[in-house]
Parts: sequence; structure tokens; C-alpha cells
Amino acid sequence: YDKKEKQIELQRKIQHSNLANASRLSILKARDDYVHALKEEARQRLSILTQNRSKYICILANLITQGLLVLMEPNIMIKCRQDDYGLVQRLIPDAIRRYKQILQKENINTTIDDKNFLADNIAGGVEFYALEGKIKVSNTIETRLEMIFNQMLPEIRQDLFGINEHRKYYD
Repeated sequence: YDKKEKQIELQRKIQHSNLANASRLSILKARDDYVHALKEEARQRLSILTQNRSKYICILANLITQGLLVLMEPNIMIKCRQDDYGLVQRLIPDAIRRYKQILQKENINTTIDDKNFLADNIAGGVEFYALEGKIKVSNTIETRLEMIFNQMLPEIRQDLFGINEHRKYYD
């Protein structure tokens, strides 16, 4: 009889543990869904921001210059949205001037891909290719948001849900 009682008690503990774990997982899932909904809202707001041409021109000019500085290659292919093609053409000379001013280099050749464009559904930005496509730098607004979001995820979670007492490392 004692053996049967211990077995029933063990099953109760297992069931309680499973319910607690399922509850914990559902809370974590709800938190994760909320954080990703915030990220999607930020992406939508950024796409609205790019519709403001004066702000978007400044953002795009900085993204182009930054991409050139990251690659530091003599021949670079730039890919943009079809809507941004003319704007990118106008912004490249200034970006090259800033590139040369910062790096003190004279020779850089940029071409804009006029056959393959970035998808129209992205918020904006550019992609850079060097060494015949072997090196790629994506400097689109979505990739920048993704990078910033991943870096700030611990702070975002802490602001939304409080300090996690189970977290061991804060780097």
C-alpha cells in the first residue's frame, strides 16, 4: 500500500511540474509575441518615416556613406529599391566625397545595379556588393532595425517585464 501511495504522490508531483512548466512556457511565449509585435510596429513606423523625403534623403546618404566605409573596396555595386534609383544616383557623389575625406583614398568606383532591385516592400536603404558579389553588406532599414533590436533586446525586456532574477550575466 505504501508503494502505491508513493507512486500516486510522484505522479501528482510530475503533473504539477508539467502544469507549472506549461504555464511558464505560455508566459514566455506571450512575452516574446509582445516584443516581436513591438518590433513590427517599429518597422512600420520606419517605413512611414521613409515617406518623408527630406528625412529619408539624409538617412539614405548616411547609409550609403557608411556602406562604402565598411567595405573599403575599390569597386562596389550598389543595389537599391527601384523607387530610390534616381535618389541613390544623386547621393553617391557626395557619399564618395565623404568617403575620400575620411579615408584619404582617391580610387573608388561605384555602380548602381539597374537590373536587379531590392524588394519594394522594404522600408528603404541599400545593399553593397564587392568582389563580384562575394562580399555583401546589407544596409537596409530593416537590417539596421534587426541589428539594433537584437542588441537592445535585454534592455527592452527589462523595461517591459522588469528585472529577470534568473539572469546571471550582464555584459
